[in-house]
Amino acid sequence: MASKFFAILSRLKYINRWALMRNTHTENLSEHTLDTAYIAQALVIIDKNRFGGKLNPEHAAVLAMYHDVSEILTGDMPTPVKYFNADLKKAYKAAEKSAAEKLINHLPNDMQNEIGDYISPKCDDEYKPFIKAADRLSAVIKCIEERKTGNREFLAAEEAQMKAIQEMNIPAVNVFVDEFLPAYSLSLDELN
Repeated sequence: MASKFFAILSRLKYINRWALMRNTHTENLSEHTLDTAYIAQALVIIDKNRFGGKLNPEHAAVLAMYHDVSEILTGDMPTPVKYFNADLKKAYKAAEKSAAEKLINHLPNDMQNEIGDYISPKCDDEYKPFIKAADRLSAVIKCIEERKTGNREFLAAEEAQMKAIQEMNIPAVNVFVDEFLPAYSLSLDELN
């Protein structure tokens, strides 16, 4: 029987983020996921090379590739709504879990365990802070890009995301913020 799994994943490009905000460029989940994967891999490389970390950068990148795939079925619920209260947060987590299980069930049986472990990671707690930090850094980058166009709509979101990143207190994340994040404010001519 033909599997629908990868056809479903290809729909990441149709799920737009930041639905409650006025965007000068609409960001979709596919774009966000790729940025998050790049950043997650970089964070783990920084952690390994500068702080003696033992995690696998490629594993971090693949975890990040799958970190939001359940949103293909649930949609990207805006953060203020998702975390409005404990009941709503719990219900959304249950919906995400159900969506993840549904996606995994679209895989052939011989692929469910390996790919399913990325969609619903069971034993990757040590990677979670890096994936979450990469997710937040991707959000900050979106805010910077909007600010560069003169869109002030994202200023509060940028501030909130940066505060959350600083509170994570992960040395590799601090390095990324100091060494890589400033370049996102540059124009194409300044990057060359």
